[in-house]
Amino acid sequence: MTRVAVLETDKCKVKKCGQICVKFCPMVRSKLEAIRIEDNKAIISELLCSGCGICVKKCPFAAISIVNLPDELDKDCSHRFGKNKFKLFRLPTPSPGIVLGLLGKNGIGKTTTLKILSGEIKPNLGKYEKSPDWRQIIQHFRGSSLQDYFQKMSEKNLKIIHKPQYVDKIPRAISGKVKDLLEKTDEREIIKDLKLDLELEKIWTRSLDVLSGGELQRVAIAAVLSREADVYLFDEPSSYLDVKQRLQVARAIRTLKEKQKIIIIAEHDLAIIDYLSDQICIFYGEPGVYGVISHVHGVRTGINIYLQGYIPDENIL
Repeated sequence: MTRVAVLETDKCKVKKCGQICVKFCPMVRSKLEAIRIEDNKAIISELLCSGCGICVKKCPFAAISIVNLPDELDKDCSHRFGKNKFKLFRLPTPSPGIVLGLLGKNGIGKTTTLKILSGEIKPNLGKYEKSPDWRQIIQHFRGSSLQDYFQKMSEKNLKIIHKPQYVDKIPRAISGKVKDLLEKTDEREIIKDLKLDLELEKIWTRSLDVLSGGELQRVAIAAVLSREADVYLFDEPSSYLDVKQRLQVARAIRTLKEKQKIIIIAEHDLAIIDYLSDQICIFYGEPGVYGVISHVHGVRTGINIYLQGYIPDENIL
């Protein structure tokens, strides 16, 4: 049994609770240090923990989560942020000319997955104390399309464009007018079409710092689509947008299929992910604790599985 123990360090207050997790742990009472205190924070040993869940129930600040998972998943760990931190299992397999949708609850690894595929986070395969090198990462994913993907990434032969989730932070990083930004990013020479398709004419000469969330979203998507790249990653492209604008954005993103680009989208809107995607990967797990990425499903099948809450090919509820 693979055990995942996660501690929310900002909630852990051992000085106020009297180290109740240590006092009630049956393994500690048996002289095995399954929980110890370091730097005024609890540290849980997943190897020694019995998974009884007593500390989870006793903690007055709800700082501890412990989950038991099948042993088969352990070999599929793609990334862990540190000891007693969130753990991600598997990664989606990108394919050129196919729009892959990522569907799941918040806090379950969709943004982390996009950051791994964009190169912002190097996957450590769960070995957070001594991260593997690119050779080991490529070897781990041998036999899948991720082997070639990470090979190209390690050789810097893969150009990746990533539209982040929080577009409201754009004015803090970039200053100037919409016109100046989009004309600067127009590597594919399509910005005139995008200006019409995404209805950017009214805000064309406005400064970025006065735009609303929906306007910033459309500008960000236009900036990504106008760049020349091999891989396009979109994190929540429909947020802040109304129904009409969501369809406009979806149509614009799907034009990348014609160029045989790799396109991956993390989205909550079921209607948009249905319209946008050719295939779907479902994320399941416990928010903030662990996330598992399912195998690829067809769009209708994947959405039905998500709504029913049962993945038959993995026997997961």
